[in-house]
Amino acid sequence: MMVRKFSPNPTPDPSVTNEALDAMAAEELRALIRGIIPWLDESTHARLANAIIDRAARNASSWVPAVPTKEAVTEIVSFAEAAVRTGHADPSDIDDYLRQGSNAFLARDYPKAAQIFQALLLPLADAEIDLGQHELLDEVLAVDIAECAAQYAAAAYMNATPMSRAEAVLAAIDAVGGVGHFWEPLRELERVAIETLPSFQGFLADWHALLEARVDKERRSDWDSDAARWRREAVQRLEGNEGLARVARSTKSADDLRAWCGALADAGDWKQALSAYDEAAELVRDGKHYCGEFLDGAALAAQKLGRKDLPARLERAWREAPSMVRLRRWLGSAAGKNALRAHATNALAACPKQAGRQRGLLHVLLGDFAAATNLLARAPGLGWSGSEHPGHVLFPLFASLLARTPLDVTSTRDFEELRIMMSEADEPRLAIPEIATLIALADVSVSETSREALLGAMRKAAEKRIAGVTENKRRRHYGHAAGLALTCVRIDPNESAAWMTRIRSEYKRYPALQGELAEYGRR
Repeated sequence: MMVRKFSPNPTPDPSVTNEALDAMAAEELRALIRGIIPWLDESTHARLANAIIDRAARNASSWVPAVPTKEAVTEIVSFAEAAVRTGHADPSDIDDYLRQGSNAFLARDYPKAAQIFQALLLPLADAEIDLGQHELLDEVLAVDIAECAAQYAAAAYMNATPMSRAEAVLAAIDAVGGVGHFWEPLRELERVAIETLPSFQGFLADWHALLEARVDKERRSDWDSDAARWRREAVQRLEGNEGLARVARSTKSADDLRAWCGALADAGDWKQALSAYDEAAELVRDGKHYCGEFLDGAALAAQKLGRKDLPARLERAWREAPSMVRLRRWLGSAAGKNALRAHATNALAACPKQAGRQRGLLHVLLGDFAAATNLLARAPGLGWSGSEHPGHVLFPLFASLLARTPLDVTSTRDFEELRIMMSEADEPRLAIPEIATLIALADVSVSETSREALLGAMRKAAEKRIAGVTENKRRRHYGHAAGLALTCVRIDPNESAAWMTRIRSEYKRYPALQGELAEYGRR
């Protein structure tokens, strides 16, 4: 009889919960929230209270939280000064005082808000006050300290004269950058502002000029700076995508070029994006890696536009910056077995010698098992996690061909592919054909005369892996090494039995490895 398992704390269907909330009147919702509050732990209670106060102060009513008195502000400043002297403070006190700063901000008393935030946030950002946290202040504070930092910058805007606003805001952000999130300062200012920011267009021009001066003083490097990123945000506000193009062409920086191309892609203007990506690939000054990235973008634009030159663009991207992902894209664009083999032949002639994974795949697609087995057998026992070690591609591929089982695609993926897969689900991207799809298109099969060579190369790779991890005491990798050995046994138990007996005897002084071999055997 089938036994149904019940969760001790079943979670209702979210859609049903939303329908129930929609069916409730405002007063019923208020009563529900008031009834739930006592059930919450201290931290959740505080965060909910902060959210309720913030939402209420921004709605159409005239309600605002009580503003701290002048005496209360003086007390907070004195507390902060004492905390700096002693080097520590109670997080609950900081929570209470920062909340009073937020209340002053929400009530539009910007001078008091700035005074409170300045007294507390600046020493916290400079790590002058220890609250007992292990790493982040969010561990011990109930208030959103990053939100307080954004409110401090907005208060600096409101307190300053029109002529000095840009300098005031930049000084505020510099002072609390250690606890704030100012990826896009203009958007942050608009998000937290309780009212329309006055004379914003004039501020934009001054803000842009200020950032231009800072960028000019900074030392050129391959790393993007806050000032350069903030300048791009300001330029796009002032000049649109044409401004981003102007900056990108001037600096030839990969980040500036990426921002320009990305803005066009985000807008769905794929015709302009195609031209921009092509130009960026020619302009970028930071090496082949970025050139390949922009050629990938051009290929994506060509795909979106349904252009017939997509295969040629995929080939160019691989030739400029060879990688397994780009190789699979180009090979996957082939229309049939003969075209795929032609692509593979051309790719092998141009493939870097150190690109073991790519060369191994190409050898197999071309049916050159002698070269493929030699590549796997000669590969070092360590370094399997390296981007060019052939083991993670050839070993499972050989196992799949010999056992006639589906290829384990997860074991063949590298960091680049995983990074692409982890990007936003709705983000436009180029398809990455699976290795198994390419193998099927190439109609690869293993003859009886090749089986022994493939299995021999797999055993050699397993032996070198075991030797490498044991000699260098890489105990965390014993399981992987054992898995390789047991895979060889699974493929051909009769031929591999004596070989496995020898492995067990040779490494009998390694009980952890013996345990992994036994565990994999049970699985």
